[in-house]
Amino acid sequence: MPEVLILDVSDERTFALIPPCADARFDHRTCDYWEDADRGSKLHRPAWLEARQTPPSRPREALSDNPFAPPERSALNPFAPPVSRPAFDPFLSGGDSDDDAPFGIPADNPFAPRRTVERPATSGIPRKLALLDRGRGVFGSYAKVLLVDGDPTAYTQFGPLSAYPRALRLRELYPQLPDAPLPAVISCIATTADGRRQGHALRLVEAVCDDLAERGFAAVEAYPDLTRSEDEQSGGRIGLWESAGFATAVADERFPVMRRELG
Repeated sequence: MPEVLILDVSDERTFALIPPCADARFDHRTCDYWEDADRGSKLHRPAWLEARQTPPSRPREALSDNPFAPPERSALNPFAPPVSRPAFDPFLSGGDSDDDAPFGIPADNPFAPRRTVERPATSGIPRKLALLDRGRGVFGSYAKVLLVDGDPTAYTQFGPLSAYPRALRLRELYPQLPDAPLPAVISCIATTADGRRQGHALRLVEAVCDDLAERGFAAVEAYPDLTRSEDEQSGGRIGLWESAGFATAVADERFPVMRRELG
């Protein structure tokens, strides 16, 4: 029996384990198709694999006298629109400082468990890794890789809808999709050409669904692209999702939506 291991992509070591795409024109490690709804690409871009240095930001005072300066945006996700802070939730954890209470939980809540929020990396790492890492401390890992006898064989990317503006835009095309509960998204599921038809993608999807359920999500969606060949897109095929317990939420002949309710 081959040894199968599933790892979260959470640092440069695990990032380097992401297997190549079956079609050499594309590269999971440089893809920002789902993160950037307007200019995202799945193509292989070698420059994205170089460590990215974030230039030092100017102090706020330097911008205060410029009425034409655009509003500052978060460095965590350069593609996402600005979001408002969530409403107070007494069931979320807090701590002794703003760093320990990113959701606006008051520090004097004696019933809230204390935790330290780990800061995402934004500098000195490949650009794609910075995108995958931006949810650390709040959501957790955005990607997993499956190894068979130590060889990277399958890859998946996932996360909350807010991390993937293209998924948000796609959902706007289908008003029949439920607004509540909002799902998590599996944006990419891919296996190397040599590793196909052995159940690796299904095993990886199941691991993600279990993970998302533990993180509190009630549903998850995936968006196959039936207009492209298996090697040209990484949304999987309908049969894969059905095997993983997904149902067809939108039966579009080109861009169906697959959805699974999580127990």
